[in-house]
This record gives sequence, structure tokens and C-alpha cells, in this order.
Amino acid sequence: MELSEAKAALDKIIKKARVHLYKPIQIAEILYRDRVVKDIDLSDLESYRNKSKKWRDLICIPFLGRTSTSSAKYQDDLFNDNAVPPEAIVLLGKENRNKNGIVEAYIFDRFKERYGQMSTALNYSRNSNKETFNLQKFINLFWSEPGLRRSLDKIYEIIVYSLFSVLVDELDLSIEVNLNPDRIDILKEFETFAEKVICINTEKTSYKSKANINRVGVTNAADRGLDMWANFGPAIQIKHLSLSENLAEDIVSSITSDRIVIVCKDSEETVIKSLLNQLGWRARIQSIIVESELIEWYELALKGEFSNTIGNKLLKHISDEILLEFPSADISEFMKFYKEREYDQLNDDYWK
Repeated sequence: MELSEAKAALDKIIKKARVHLYKPIQIAEILYRDRVVKDIDLSDLESYRNKSKKWRDLICIPFLGRTSTSSAKYQDDLFNDNAVPPEAIVLLGKENRNKNGIVEAYIFDRFKERYGQMSTALNYSRNSNKETFNLQKFINLFWSEPGLRRSLDKIYEIIVYSLFSVLVDELDLSIEVNLNPDRIDILKEFETFAEKVICINTEKTSYKSKANINRVGVTNAADRGLDMWANFGPAIQIKHLSLSENLAEDIVSSITSDRIVIVCKDSEETVIKSLLNQLGWRARIQSIIVESELIEWYELALKGEFSNTIGNKLLKHISDEILLEFPSADISEFMKFYKEREYDQLNDDYWK
């Protein structure tokens, strides 16, 4: 293997990586360890296979606020022959040592570049107001940047969750749980359970609570299950990419709710309906919401009759969720680390 091939292998995993760049950062920290601490043998995978995950996490937690939740097998795929095998890492390590960390700098430059693009999206939501924010333009910021395209699923979650959450809150909905009086004897038998799980007892056989929608949170890249759930019934699954029969089966079979809401692109609606009918699961789908409807609802929220009470809340919700999902969209802490390692002092046309 030549150095050019090793670099191509590295570029391949950078291109395929989502915005968090977990795998490329793991390679960078292996090379840093080899260059600075010098306690590993790059030709011996077992000397760094598992340890490197911890080194990666020490870097990711301050800048990303989280670590990879992918399976161990998926994480170990990093070292496969079709990714960056030890043979390639040896060559990258030699180059990295000879040029004072140039390969590390190259990887973190790609991280900085990716998050610079994310910062653009964050700033768009922060700097826009009710009159200037355009949902289609916001979505297009991610379609137009190859480095951000793989994070579109999370952006769609943020877009949908922000709108749904704000509207449910503004509607001031409540839900009520009532016990069937004929079941009072069962309640007496399981009163401790009822108090702790259902919040009722023999003295108080009903209760009201505020309706809300919850986002499941950070999930691994391969997750195809639940994106959001409402305490008044529906489970919400968001898809922005093509839906195959296998993926449709994964989605529906992984969610026990019989009231599933699917959010998708307009062009996918017919395919999704056809697949669900073929699989016999159409009855479990409460509704299918398409992107054009989201755009229409955003226009109403930002420019409609009630925009004064809804619009600013919606934009703040989007910004808050982007920062929660991608903490390094505010990149100042990363730049401090970048300069401390003196990556800003390196310059090589081949790597830059």
C-alpha cells in the first residue's frame, strides 16, 4: 500500500462520516498517541483497538457533549480492509510523525470545516426573524453541503419536533386518565403499582396532565426506530430518505404503538403508503405528513395570525435543539484545543 492509498482510505471514512466524525477522530487520536506518548505499535491492532475508543471519547465529550452509541461491531468496522486497516494506519503514522502531526491536523481541519457548515445553519436560525426565516432555504443548507447531508435526519427531527412541541404547548392541551369504577377492586389490589406508575389511588381515581411531545434524543446512526412520542398517543417516525420494504418493516415492527405518524418528503408518500399496504400495516399509521405541509405550517406559525406568540418561540426552539444535538456548532472551545495542539501552525498542500 502507498501513502496515497492510505490517504484515500482516510478520506473515504471522512466523507462517509456524519457531522460528529467519530471514526476519523478515533484515527486522529491513535496517531496522536503514537506521535506523542509512543506507547502503541501501529502495526499491532490490539495495542489500540479498544483503548482508542476511550481516547476518542475524551476528545468528543467536550466538543460534542456525547460519545458514539453505535454497536461495538460497527465501531470496529473502522479497522476493516475496506476502511482504514492497520496497514494504512502505519503509513499515516509515519507521515504524521515526520511532519509534526500533519495527519491529525488534516482530520481536525475536516471536523472544523464540517462544524463551520453547521454553524452557518445555526446562525441562519439565530439571525433570522419571523419575516425572514424560510424553512425550504434552511433545509437546502444541508442538501447543498455534502458534509451535512448525512445529518439531515437529525435536522428533520429538529424541524418537526420544534414545530410540534411549540404548537402543542400553545394549544394548551391536557390529557385525563380515569379509572373504570368497575375496576376499583383491582386498583385496591395493586394500589402501590397504580400510585407509582399511573399516579392514581383509591382516593384519587383520575388525574389530568399537560399534553406534550418528547424527542427520544440522540440515537446511533443505524437506529430506525422511534424518533418522538406524545403522551397523548402517537409515536412519530421521521424519514427524509427513500424507504425500502426492509426499512419500512424495521420501522413499524420496532414501534409498539398503533398510532404511528410518519413525516417524509412529498415524493416518498405514495411509495410509503404502497409499502405499508403490502405489509398489512396501514391500519397502524395514524397519518403521513409531507414536507410541503411542514413548510405551510411553518409559514402560518411565522407569518400567520398568531405569529406574534408562536414565531419567536419556534425559532428559539430550533436554535436550542441544534446546539443540543450539535454542541460544537458553537466552535470556540474546539478552536482552543486546536491551537493548543498547534495544528494551526501546520501547512502542507498535499494534506490541506
